[in-house]
Amino acid sequence: MLEGARLPLKGWQQAAVAVGSAVGALLDPRRADLIAALGETTGKPAFERVLERMKRSPEGRAVLLERPRVISSNVGHAWDLPPNTFGAAYAKFMGSRNFSPDDRPPVRFMETEEIAYVATRAREVHDFWHTLFGLPTNLMGESALKVIEFEQMLLPMCALSVVGGSVRFSDKQRKLFYQHYFPWALRAGMRCTDLMCVYYERHFDEDLEDVRRRWGIIPAPPEMVEIKNKTKTFPALRL
Repeated sequence: MLEGARLPLKGWQQAAVAVGSAVGALLDPRRADLIAALGETTGKPAFERVLERMKRSPEGRAVLLERPRVISSNVGHAWDLPPNTFGAAYAKFMGSRNFSPDDRPPVRFMETEEIAYVATRAREVHDFWHTLFGLPTNLMGESALKVIEFEQMLLPMCALSVVGGSVRFSDKQRKLFYQHYFPWALRAGMRCTDLMCVYYERHFDEDLEDVRRRWGIIPAPPEMVEIKNKTKTFPALRL
């Protein structure tokens, strides 16, 4: 069982939560709780499609069978791996930002354990994707990753997060995002493998560049990554 009480919603309740969360998230994209609720109340069809794809993939089926969780007790060994590995890169990403794998809020609005796990998995692999694509955690980096997530899962919340995030851009940032981040993210999301069907924890000890090539990952261009030290981290969109 996934921890946290799930709240079954009737149709009108689900619509009310979705609308309220969408309005609140657009007004303040820093509200992680609203973004999470929006993703769950509008994402059931998308998560069901992801579930079916995972069932058709050998590695995806292994994920569904074993239901690994990205929590400190399960991924802590990544901090001890050689520096060239995917696991070490993930540990560096998390440690340099004082992020914890345990910070994710529980999924509350999914009707079944199976769909709840898929939604949980999508939430918990977000930082793996940051590591693989080399994206910063500022507003532009998070918005770019939401473009990739939308292409991978077709979650309405991802599209709305991009809209809400871009509203907060300055004119200069908006131009930079749509000239560089957005087209790169479209290309990267289309080229890579089905990322929800990857059992990441089994590849922690493999070379980072090797797994990137195998999964068709196009890392963010260096000029995009250089911006990461100039803007603030935007943790809400880590959902």
